[in-house]
Amino acid sequence: MVEMKKSLLWVFIASIIAVFSLVACNIETAEEVTEEETATIEESIEEETTDESEEEALNESGKEETLKDKIVFYSNRDGNCEIYIMNIDGSDQVNITNSLEGEFFECLSPDGSKIAFLTGSPENYDICIMNIDGSEQIRLTNNPGSDIFPSFSPDGSKIVFFNDYNGSCEIYMMNIDGSDQINLTNNPAVDTSPSFSPDGSKIAFSSGRSGNGDIYIMNIDGSEQTRLTNSQEGDDRPSFSPDGTKIIFDSYRNGNQEIYIMNIDGSDQVNLTNSLGDSGFPSFSPDGSKIAFNSVRNGNQEIYIMNIDGSDLTQLTNNPGLDIFSSFSPDGSKIAFMSVGSENYVIYIMDSDGKNQVRLTDNQSGNYCPCFLP
Repeated sequence: MVEMKKSLLWVFIASIIAVFSLVACNIETAEEVTEEETATIEESIEEETTDESEEEALNESGKEETLKDKIVFYSNRDGNCEIYIMNIDGSDQVNITNSLEGEFFECLSPDGSKIAFLTGSPENYDICIMNIDGSEQIRLTNNPGSDIFPSFSPDGSKIVFFNDYNGSCEIYMMNIDGSDQINLTNNPAVDTSPSFSPDGSKIAFSSGRSGNGDIYIMNIDGSEQTRLTNSQEGDDRPSFSPDGTKIIFDSYRNGNQEIYIMNIDGSDQVNLTNSLGDSGFPSFSPDGSKIAFNSVRNGNQEIYIMNIDGSDLTQLTNNPGLDIFSSFSPDGSKIAFMSVGSENYVIYIMDSDGKNQVRLTDNQSGNYCPCFLP
């Protein structure tokens, strides 16, 4: 069985309508409108429209400038888990959920405009969605059991997740408004860890239907479910490379946790880490040339990076505490991660070569799962 390891337009339109309404009013009240006057009015409309368009463009540009270079994470600093956003230098940390229920495990939409997240209790987690500023929080699921680990499709129109009702995990997909929730796997075994291909046509996942955990792939409608690995010890957490040609995953087939890579048809499965210490939770760099991951190969949990063929393996962190959960910035130049010493998890940022490690959050509370805005 797979081991389950413990997201101004209306002002502009109104302005245009107001301009045209004013012009229409002027035309209706004028006793006579000459061709010259008509040309003057039309020129005025064009100038007003251009001004409004330029203002909208500036506002949108300012909005993008404001929202880029941000990190989303969750923290229990307010007594329960809440989702926060901050600048990449750690400044302006803002609670964007402000709820008594507790929210965590955030997932960002590809365009960075939405966040999907979990809320509720361990017996009944539900998936919610909100805008990046915390507005318009909507509960998307309300099913028996827990709906967990949401992930957006590449075009941002769908969310895939899994439900653990009655001990049997199934993979579901729904629209981002919660409609059309469809069971894709329909299998009595445990199906978990769904991951979209970059073109949105396939979903890779882990399943215990063969008696042990293996990696499968299927179409997004659930058809053509195909087994890719055949491990006696378990394979889990598949993830596509940015170009969609490879899948990386965790495997326990060698007696410890290792990172493997394979083609999307399951061929050429290669152990990239080859260590006596566990290595796992890999993530691709945005350009697909590097893989960051956690490993205890040197006796302590640290962050490492390597080429996609396993070469040039480099240790990035070297701290007494545990360093885990690496997340690349959109341009691949930075990595955010979690670190814990004798107290709580804190969030750090560093260059992708391990230099300039800077702490972004304090250690008075737990801070978890940093993700850069796309």
